Amino acid sequence: MKMGVHTIIGAVVFLLGTLTACNTKHEAKGKQPNLIIILADDLGYADVGFNGCSDIPTPHIDKIAEGGVTFTNGYVSYCVCGPSRAGLITGRYQDRFGFSRNPLFAPNDAEMGLPLSEETLADVLGRAGYKSLAIGKWHLGAHELLHPLKRGFTDFYGFLSGGHRYFPEEITLEDPYEAKEQFDGYKTKLLRNYDREELNEYLTDALSKEAVAYIEKNKDNPFFIYLAYNAPHTPLQATKKYLDRFDHISNKKRKTYAAMVSAMDDGVGTILTKLDELDLSDNTIVVFLSDNGGPENHNASDNGLLRGQKGDLFEGGIHVPFAIKWPAKIPDGMVYDQPVISLDLFATAIAQTEKPVMLKNPLDGVNLIPFLTGEKKNQPHDYLFWRKFDAENYAVRNGSDKLFLEEKTNKAMLFNLDEDISEENDISAEKAQNVNKLKEDIDKWENEMKAPIFMGLMQDTEYNELYPDRFKRPEK
Repeated sequence: MKMGVHTIIGAVVFLLGTLTACNTKHEAKGKQPNLIIILADDLGYADVGFNGCSDIPTPHIDKIAEGGVTFTNGYVSYCVCGPSRAGLITGRYQDRFGFSRNPLFAPNDAEMGLPLSEETLADVLGRAGYKSLAIGKWHLGAHELLHPLKRGFTDFYGFLSGGHRYFPEEITLEDPYEAKEQFDGYKTKLLRNYDREELNEYLTDALSKEAVAYIEKNKDNPFFIYLAYNAPHTPLQATKKYLDRFDHISNKKRKTYAAMVSAMDDGVGTILTKLDELDLSDNTIVVFLSDNGGPENHNASDNGLLRGQKGDLFEGGIHVPFAIKWPAKIPDGMVYDQPVISLDLFATAIAQTEKPVMLKNPLDGVNLIPFLTGEKKNQPHDYLFWRKFDAENYAVRNGSDKLFLEEKTNKAMLFNLDEDISEENDISAEKAQNVNKLKEDIDKWENEMKAPIFMGLMQDTEYNELYPDRFKRPEK
């Protein structure tokens, strides 16, 4: 059952300034807004109400779109979770620093994750006086040097691996050194900062409660919460409370997936309610998006009319549900059709700080606020790029044109996304000049990127052979 791609999405610009030089300064006026980024994991494009979903109600997530902007062309910088998260948290194409693969769970490897050359959004906001909390899935490195508290966050509650089990009774490993293989990371006890902690409830509920508690604790200070749910990523696990809401769905996999999305939606509701109770809603930027498209074959997600799924550079892999609200600055009920990308969140957020901040690295994202308020009339990005290094696949979007390039076979497909969001009609033959120009643009961009700096999930066996002590506990 495919849902139509929403057509009601239109006039909002993403948040942040084009800070593209290492020592760029900026100034902002007014009280610093709080920032909450809510990141779903493997959520289908058509699986939220604001994108037309009918069988999974998401009333609380929809409030973010209704109270602000819905992006009809909202993208992430990669089609699977690790690199996508690296791009979001740095505001830079992750290929610039070699984060081009999904990292392995390797607690002894300081190179397996976000390199220390990069600073995070938490680093920069910390210099502007923000407290910050990373909740849930990290997936930017399991080594102690890559821990969230070493990457700018003042607090952490979650797990370092690329996924996790949801039921307390299945979380059986005290720490990562009890692991024997890659996916044992899903069974490690959660971390509160550096300490292991028992989980006593359904994981999604615990993550939501942690966000609410942090808002209460920091209500008098500017805060940044990076709430990275692992829902609805596999394993497909939900409690009876949520499953009972979906007896109308006969497909068992889809029913469990729906229950997981509903649990996340409930959590979003508790966060929005707490902001209202504390009179913080007007000056809190709340963002909702998915880390990549839904893997329809694995978790019964639905990308609607979009071609492809997680792992693809077609729209189904990189075009995601995306909404932002900030009542103090952004009108409600807006729909914005120009392409924006998760890289913009960094730039948008730091553009709002009271004090000038210095940046270590140039950004690829832009401040979306002037576009959403109408101050800027042009589109935020002339080009957006994507690369799958090992597959030698590339994509570039320029206006309505999107080129998909398979370099191994020199296969190029061109689509007009304004007229063909499903990427069904390859117009490369009739627009050869456009194809050649976009290939040149990809080459120029590629020359600025780096090769991967670590092995990824696809090299798990090879990595184990090279590093047999992968999970060996370090000697003190």
